[in-house]
Amino acid sequence: MEEKTMATGLSCITLRKAVAAACVALLVVCGKAGAVEGTLVNGTHWTKSSPEVKKAYLIGLANAIQVDVAYQADNPQASMSDFSPKVTKGMQGQTLDTALATIDKWYAAHPDQLQRPVVETIWFEMVVPGLDNSK
Repeated sequence: MEEKTMATGLSCITLRKAVAAACVALLVVCGKAGAVEGTLVNGTHWTKSSPEVKKAYLIGLANAIQVDVAYQADNPQASMSDFSPKVTKGMQGQTLDTALATIDKWYAAHPDQLQRPVVETIWFEMVVPGLDNSK
């Protein structure tokens, strides 16, 4: 059987292996960060985590978004209004270190909002302003 290659140049099998590895890594990282199964990582988890765990969380999130963007590349129904393309565009110019620093700074400035999910902080403090600046 011939192996299909996606628009990103990855074969479906390679992509499946990468997704599986990312999922396993994320499960391990969430366990070490003290996250309870079924909960979103929030500021309490974030502020108690080491820089390595924080980076692993961000890498896992970025990988999931990249997989979704690659999947949507072959989907004629996909559009810029979908979540992952918006995140990709809004985060342009951000690095792993700048994203980590922005999140750290936000939770340090808002200790009363540690229950806020990290992904929500990323959305409102980096993605939305990044989208506004790209217009």
